[in-house]
Amino acid sequence: MPVYELEAISELLDSPKKISIVMHQRPDGDAIGSALGLAHYLKQLGHEIRVVTPTDYPDNLKWLPGTEEVIIGPEGPATKMIQSADVLMCLDFNDLRRIEPLDDAARQVPARIMIDHHRDPKDDFTHTFWDDEASSTAEMIYRLMDQRGELSLLNQEIATCLYTGTATDTGSFRFPATSSAVYRMAADFLDAGASPSKIHEALYSNDPEKRLRLLGHALANRLVVLPEYHSAYIRLNKEDVEQFDIQSGDTEGLVNYCLSIKGINFGAFMIDKDDMVKMSFRSKGDFSAQQVALLFDGGGHFHASGGRSKDSLVETERKLLEIISSKKEELNY
Repeated sequence: MPVYELEAISELLDSPKKISIVMHQRPDGDAIGSALGLAHYLKQLGHEIRVVTPTDYPDNLKWLPGTEEVIIGPEGPATKMIQSADVLMCLDFNDLRRIEPLDDAARQVPARIMIDHHRDPKDDFTHTFWDDEASSTAEMIYRLMDQRGELSLLNQEIATCLYTGTATDTGSFRFPATSSAVYRMAADFLDAGASPSKIHEALYSNDPEKRLRLLGHALANRLVVLPEYHSAYIRLNKEDVEQFDIQSGDTEGLVNYCLSIKGINFGAFMIDKDDMVKMSFRSKGDFSAQQVALLFDGGGHFHASGGRSKDSLVETERKLLEIISSKKEELNY
């Protein structure tokens, strides 16, 4: 069931405060979009706002209004901005481990508000605005403004940021969580000045040459298809990371190509990087990607989740194959 602690949250927001907004490691379009959208909204209420991320984010998101003010990295300013905050707004994550190494500083803030839509939230927060059936955290920001009776403050900057967050987390409005209410919300964004064509071009028609070459390499040489298990996965090793100079965001969306194959109901992506194997999972129909992610110290949504492994890439791949094999009947729905 959704948890809307609106009265307590509103009490915190009703008078000007020093508020830091923090998003998860390797933030995606929803994390950045919802954080910046919230920042533009709260500034209109007279709050002093800082937006913080523990790691950098892709270039195709650095055009969003307000992105130049985002504080990146755990060193110096980011930690200080969190420690000095009256209120910490935690967006698009529900476990403080997702902002390591800023999590210790976050725990020192007396008021920690979680705004999120991922399943199985942890008890790390003092206030919660959460619904795992929402399409995106951007939608949750819109709901917060609506329930506070402040949609009149929706301007072009907020609309552009929240449309971006919604569009990226719904797969351009095609994932199951895209309800009729999401389309009505998107209409409000358009009425406030968001431009879908410009946003789509900035997000998806602005790739560097190396990313297209990486995509070709991944599909030609690193894609494994298991038709008998209705599964497919892509694995990139450390040599691939070095060869293509893979940075944050370069592999975004690669896992989705697995599900574009006829008859494939489960897709996975693995990359050997930073002393661990980082993983993404996607699924169709009745098969849960989240149940696989939980076996790799992860989580997320039913059809879209992530995880990580401290084993080698070879061992991680072996474990994934064992899991896929054990779920053969579930995958053949």
